[in-house]
Amino acid sequence: MKLKSKLKPICAAMLCLTAAGNVFADGSVDTESISVIGTGQTRQEQSITRQDMQNALPGTSPLKVLSKLPGVQFTSSDPWGSYEWATRFNVRGFNQNQLGFTLDDIPLGDMSYGNNNGLHISRAIASENIRNASIAEGSGNLSKASTNNLGGTVQFVSTDPLDAFGVQVGQTLGSSKTSRTFVRLDSGRFSSGTKAYISFSRNRADKWKGWGPQNQDQVNAKLVQISGENRFTAFLNTSRRNETDYADLSIQSKNLLGWNWDNYAPNWQAAVNAANGIFLPGVAAITNTPAFGQLDAAYYLGRGLRNDELGGLAADLKLTDSTRAKATYYHHHDVGQGHWYTPYVPSSATVPISLRTTEYSISRDGLVTSLTYLYDNNEIEGGIWVERNVHDLTRNYYNVAGPADTAFFLSNPALTQFKQNFVTTTRVFHLQDTISLMDGNLKLNAGLKSPRVNIDATSLIGTRAGGQLQAKENFLPSLGLNFKFNPYDEMFASISQNMRAFQPGVDGPFSTTQAGFNAIQGTLQPEKSTNMEIGVRSNRENLQVSASIYTVDFKNRLLSIAPGGITGNPSVFANVGKVQTNGFQADALWSITRNFKWFNAFSYNDSKYKDNYVTGGAVVATSGKTVVDAPKMMFSSELSYEQDGYFASIEGKYTDKRYYTYLNDGQVPAYTVFDLTAGYKQKTLGFIEDFRAQLNVTNLLNTKYFGTIGSNGFTASDPAGTFMTLQTGAPQMTFVTVSGRF
Repeated sequence: MKLKSKLKPICAAMLCLTAAGNVFADGSVDTESISVIGTGQTRQEQSITRQDMQNALPGTSPLKVLSKLPGVQFTSSDPWGSYEWATRFNVRGFNQNQLGFTLDDIPLGDMSYGNNNGLHISRAIASENIRNASIAEGSGNLSKASTNNLGGTVQFVSTDPLDAFGVQVGQTLGSSKTSRTFVRLDSGRFSSGTKAYISFSRNRADKWKGWGPQNQDQVNAKLVQISGENRFTAFLNTSRRNETDYADLSIQSKNLLGWNWDNYAPNWQAAVNAANGIFLPGVAAITNTPAFGQLDAAYYLGRGLRNDELGGLAADLKLTDSTRAKATYYHHHDVGQGHWYTPYVPSSATVPISLRTTEYSISRDGLVTSLTYLYDNNEIEGGIWVERNVHDLTRNYYNVAGPADTAFFLSNPALTQFKQNFVTTTRVFHLQDTISLMDGNLKLNAGLKSPRVNIDATSLIGTRAGGQLQAKENFLPSLGLNFKFNPYDEMFASISQNMRAFQPGVDGPFSTTQAGFNAIQGTLQPEKSTNMEIGVRSNRENLQVSASIYTVDFKNRLLSIAPGGITGNPSVFANVGKVQTNGFQADALWSITRNFKWFNAFSYNDSKYKDNYVTGGAVVATSGKTVVDAPKMMFSSELSYEQDGYFASIEGKYTDKRYYTYLNDGQVPAYTVFDLTAGYKQKTLGFIEDFRAQLNVTNLLNTKYFGTIGSNGFTASDPAGTFMTLQTGAPQMTFVTVSGRF
């Protein structure tokens, strides 16, 4: 379909929305409307609100809620978006490894499955305790603690303890034997200015296909002390997550085995037979390729276990009438194991399967500080972020005798393939000045960021590399402006440079041999980007609109390649060239009447590789090809209604086709998914406060589609469709929630 014909209905809807949205149809004014389009900012910054989080299925990742915003893509294979193996979050062609994430100023790292420097937001805090989330696309936010943010930053903010004593209880039941219980106790505010809460959430569900539980328990606690204009905070969040994997699919395996094909568990004998070369009908027809074949059509079981503790102290102090200081100390401890029953390594002569684990541990301590000084028309803000992170990575094999329960952390392996220790020291300084001119109608922002990240790696067991890498930049500039035409309409523009630090871990630059690492140590460059954007916003009583165009120059792209044509040469990380991105995005929130609201968002993003690269002595002709997992067009629309306590919304999102091969010969088709929310709420219902009864139906039309691509990474070419790196999106699922406060 030609671009023009695809754009016509979308543009028409946007034009009708804009033209018709000058006044309420009934002449009333929505006094509760708040800006979600970043009014007054010098960069593109947008938000989701507490109401957005409440309307979502309890337990839903805020990343999934953010995906209705323009330029934002989120995929997973479960209805909550919390299954971490399949969770992907992309913005303007950048994946989540190239974005920055924080919770209450605490860095969450890149939130990847094998995370070495943080944790996923779904483990960091329960969704019921999130107040809002905002995303600064492109130029990001200088003050946010991240060394990943080539393409922007995402900030999550937690709720405060309530001023009144009470107990909040919520219960969700639904498809796949789902049961989610949430209980929160608020102390209320004491005369001393102290208030606190502690909450517990328990999530139990089965996979929607195949076999296996998806379980998580969380405790969140927060204490706030208000002393005049000073604020002190203490917090502790814990998570215990145990999730069972869904099988990765290929185009070929889906065609032969269907959308609902999954791993063999609990059928142990089927897995043993497959390991011995005796396959079920359909599996035998799968092409046996060097990368993925009949053995990889399904495994007995895969599992991810993660235990986390995240805690700290924060202070926000008024030093003088013109000076404020903030500081947040945090500690994060994590242990994790990824389980895989592999048919490639036998336990014994009679058991052709062993249990392979990838084992992780993180212990990091950090301090985020900032000082803000108001002088005349200037707001000068600067700060330092420091962190020391100790990360261990181990690959072990455990012998198994049969289908015993292994939903726990294993110890005493039969074999250790490799073990590495990484000590990462991060120091980032930033400084910026925001100048207000022309009676506040013109705002200029200029700043810089200076990151320095050192990795000291030690190989303890095996042949993987040890050594040191440093990524640093003394001067990464950021410039922005905001000009108000009148109290409602404004324009903004920004340009910034960003750097992504090197990452240790399973697939990082230390995943090669010592000889391979030594060959690249002196030449490897960190990835860098230059983001430029210009846009307009309008924020009126019943209509909020924003639109922007942007261009991104991304260089020093890192990729794992084979450096020569000799068989057995280890793959190494290498810089393989540039990516050029150009795009347009727009969104509008129209309060049609006091009861009806309509939100629309559209984005067009064109991300292309600018260079070929060489692997194994052969040229891979990627120049001019579209970046993997970067849909060109996305469109989302949400119509919501609320009156006399009754509320409902229907949200749909169209995602264009996506490539999973660098040569663009492997792709998944476009899809559209709708979600429905409906319910009844009352501030007071008898002795219950904040009563809420809610129905959520995810994937309302039961669309069959590939959600996540790249679950096993991406490949240069896959003309036969045999590369198993795709995950099926969850089908229609229904949930009911009842909650209230006592």
